[in-house]
Amino acid sequence: MAEKFEFYNSLTRKVEEFVPNEPGKVSMYTCGPTVYHYAHIGNIRTYIMQDVLIKALEYAGYDVKRVMNITDVGHLASDADTGEDKMLAGAKREHKSVMEIAKFYTDAFFKDFEAVGNKKPDVIEPATNCIPEFIHMIEVLLEKGYAYLAGGNVYFDTSKLDEYYVFSSAIEKEQLEVGVRDDVEEDSNKKNKTDFVLWFTKSKFEDQALKWDSPWGVGYPGWHIECSCISMKHLGDRLDIHCGGVDNMFPHHTNEIAQSESYLGHKWCGYWFHSNHLNDRAGKMSKSKGAVLTVSVLKEKGYDPLVYRFFCLQSHYRKPLEFSFDVLDNNVAVYNKLVKRVAELKGEGAVDEAVKAEFEKKFREAVCDDLNTSMAITVLYDALKADTNDATKLSLIESFDRVLSLDLIGHAKALSEGAEVDSELLEFINAKISERAEAKKAKDFATADAIRQELLDKGVEIKDTREGVKWQLI
Repeated sequence: MAEKFEFYNSLTRKVEEFVPNEPGKVSMYTCGPTVYHYAHIGNIRTYIMQDVLIKALEYAGYDVKRVMNITDVGHLASDADTGEDKMLAGAKREHKSVMEIAKFYTDAFFKDFEAVGNKKPDVIEPATNCIPEFIHMIEVLLEKGYAYLAGGNVYFDTSKLDEYYVFSSAIEKEQLEVGVRDDVEEDSNKKNKTDFVLWFTKSKFEDQALKWDSPWGVGYPGWHIECSCISMKHLGDRLDIHCGGVDNMFPHHTNEIAQSESYLGHKWCGYWFHSNHLNDRAGKMSKSKGAVLTVSVLKEKGYDPLVYRFFCLQSHYRKPLEFSFDVLDNNVAVYNKLVKRVAELKGEGAVDEAVKAEFEKKFREAVCDDLNTSMAITVLYDALKADTNDATKLSLIESFDRVLSLDLIGHAKALSEGAEVDSELLEFINAKISERAEAKKAKDFATADAIRQELLDKGVEIKDTREGVKWQLI
């Protein structure tokens, strides 16, 4: 029986108890990256908090299936269907094909995504894999009268909805409408300012690199259609939780709800989980400012990516968080001190199950209370200070790490043995773990076992856990 779990639902604008469509099981969809550039550490903060949500739900007893899309076509420079396709812009910038750009930045994204302790989604689907699904949904929306053809493109007609601005208050609606009116590239084909494109044809861009045949002419999908279709393809027509950053709420998630519920004829997703921005002293982190600060760049500067995760967990996901290297340096000192404290623990003796249960209850209460990660870390410190034996403390740290994913025990072991993992060895370990995952997926268990042995020969032991593959030096 799963525990009571509460979090802030952006749709109802309040913290409420989570009740899935099927008891004990959670279908979750998270908006993936548009792979035209590197993901900056602000993007990664969002994925860290989604990862904690998944692991906290699992800690509370839920079985979570998570699907993520990869946007490799159809996302224009403005989220409101104006400007150039971001993928095409990236290809021009780097003098590569769109698919080369997509492959390179998808690989770069997941390298950083996993470096901060995130578990890969169960399903990862590029938009370009699902063109037939997009076309089918658009055909149904046209048949139902929710979409129209104009200027060669297919548009969703927002005037057909009883309510469009589902995430917004009355004041915010007025501000959003002003924003739409001020759009410098007004699309004269739209019947209403808030209508959005479901399918572009060559009337939009003659030089679009990726295009497909459709009933409306050769073209490509709009950005918003992909998440609805990919979610339904893998999770069915009733979704439990949809995740993203606060900047996705309008227009992207607003448009997803509009087209999905019009297509289905019933409520699509009951819970929406949005993380707030990471800011630097100049404001919100953005790719448009020039150099992109990534997790890989932090590693090159000598920072452990898990220290960045530690930094993120000490703030609430719904609050803006300000980043600076001074603050990160402070977190390095605190994290290292924590690792040193764990390294001093001895594993002798039996685990005191009563004490363990008491602290696990406190930890569960923290993470089940709108993902209160700072309180969860306080519980970790309290456990370290508790009047109990070291075996119990180590067992609690291991338990809490199912959610926190800070690898305190692994780092402590490396520290106590005086071992240092250089970047070259770390890259080798991560590459071999990925290779082994692919081998297991292909049911090539002989290769998977050979990779495990290859890592053992390098002094690295791997262990399959519910949270993914863990490794430690031996």
